[in-house]
Amino acid sequence: MDAVSPTLINLTIFVLAIYVGYHVVWTVTPALHTPLMAVTNAISAIVIVGAMLAAALTETPLGKTLGVLAVALAAVNIFGGFLVTRRMLEMFRKKERKAAADTEKQP
Repeated sequence: MDAVSPTLINLTIFVLAIYVGYHVVWTVTPALHTPLMAVTNAISAIVIVGAMLAAALTETPLGKTLGVLAVALAAVNIFGGFLVTRRMLEMFRKKERKAAADTEKQP
């Protein structure tokens, strides 16, 4: 019997990760999205440290280029995550209606 190719195993794991990730994300209640985004930002920060180490320890130019690209993409992911978290927190903030009503009453 032939051994299963490592590429096929990796592809199967990738497809299953997409399936599980999709169902995990869409079953989270809206109240939990903000804390989960904060945890995701923390994980991305760990990923960026790993990408910096990988880029620094690689000896080939292609490896260094891919490492710098990984650091840049992780930085974009962290920045976007903070923007989304900030926007979600603003949805829970109460709006000030009294100040707007007072300004309308003045002639």
